[in-house]
Amino acid sequence: MKIDSLVAEIGSTTTVINAFDGLETDNPKFLGSGFSPTTVLEGDVNIGLDNALNDLKEKLNVDSLLAKESFASSSAAGGLKMSVHGLVYDMTVKAAKEAALGAGANLKMITSGILDNYQLDEIKSLNLNIIMIAGGVDYGERKTAIENAKKIAELKLNIPIIYAGNIQNHNIIKEIFAYHNQIEYLYISDNVYPKIDSLKVEKTREIIQDVFHKHIIKAPGMYKVKEFIKEDIIPTPGAVMESSKLLQKEIGDLLTIDIGGATTDIHSVTRSSEQIEKILLAPEPFAKRTVEGDLGVFINKDNIINIIGFDKLMTELNLTKKQLTTLIDNYQVIPDDNQLALTERLAFEAFNLALNRHSGRLIKMYTASGKILYAEGKDLTNVKHIIATGGALTRLKNRKTIIKAIINTQNELILRPPKSAQYHIDNDYIMASLGVLSKKHPQAALYLLKKSLELI
Repeated sequence: MKIDSLVAEIGSTTTVINAFDGLETDNPKFLGSGFSPTTVLEGDVNIGLDNALNDLKEKLNVDSLLAKESFASSSAAGGLKMSVHGLVYDMTVKAAKEAALGAGANLKMITSGILDNYQLDEIKSLNLNIIMIAGGVDYGERKTAIENAKKIAELKLNIPIIYAGNIQNHNIIKEIFAYHNQIEYLYISDNVYPKIDSLKVEKTREIIQDVFHKHIIKAPGMYKVKEFIKEDIIPTPGAVMESSKLLQKEIGDLLTIDIGGATTDIHSVTRSSEQIEKILLAPEPFAKRTVEGDLGVFINKDNIINIIGFDKLMTELNLTKKQLTTLIDNYQVIPDDNQLALTERLAFEAFNLALNRHSGRLIKMYTASGKILYAEGKDLTNVKHIIATGGALTRLKNRKTIIKAIINTQNELILRPPKSAQYHIDNDYIMASLGVLSKKHPQAALYLLKKSLELI
């Protein structure tokens, strides 16, 4: 069978392959999906990739599947591991962090100021994929970024380094990396914090994804994936962000929630209300991503269980201590009927906690002039649509009940989406794949996304 495109999504727990056809016509089609557990632990992600492809062929009832194009996104083996080093945490470090997370990175280390020897030792031990150096508004402070560049170049890690600080440092940064024979790993970007209260992160996000595609395939066997995948490989969270931005232009301000086996990611594409903008302490990006590495419904299930509390969980699920212990001990990647209630409870908790962490909040401060109200963080009160993707919220039986309960949970001091927000489910579970496809086929990707969300 000949088709237009195959898109693989290699996740921490599950590998999916999606098939598409008619991408340059008025009627693009999603043909189906093949699934398999991801096989990082077996030493080769290609095993899971082959298994997912065989599952897809079986579902399509074909012996062979030939695609003109093949793409992939990946978050296997920790995804895109980065560190960010800037000047002041609330300014340049925050801006660099927003650029990294929005591109799909998994931030392992964040520092402000000049790096010390302990921090350098930590950088060497983290097995990072990319390091970002920021610091100083344009034509402002220069020393911190220069000193950090020297220290990082001296490590000779032979990994991509992105400089996204004061533009006055460009030439000296290049000289430093050339002197240490690291110039081939250096990427120069726009300053992510060019002036006070201004973020400029889009070019840096593009560089991060480009670097990932060209240089970063760290999961066992990932180098062989390039034999199968002929087009781009980008971080899965970055692909979800691409779909979110594409959809926002069509339907308005939105928030996307992706609950996975290892993490819970939230992507918001929205601007602050005029009221909140006036009292906001620091700028926030239009497109923001947060990743909660402790909130996953499989790999990190124990973290969520501890947050809820074992005894409370027993009561809520109407189980004895022995029954709940047995259920947890035999927990599976894809829940069976016995496990379903527990998985749904974990998904609710992951969603609620992740949303609270992503949301901004109002702060009451008492001054000599009386009480003053400020805001910090991302204002979500303009969000009109909540998009649910990921294995949990596209497949669980009571997914709609979970989403409704979250929307109805309000706190006057937390800037969450309003109760009036509509919700849409990625029924075909193809949002990440369409984010990859949107780079080359934006119209087809938008059409198929709206169809999956039942917007057409």
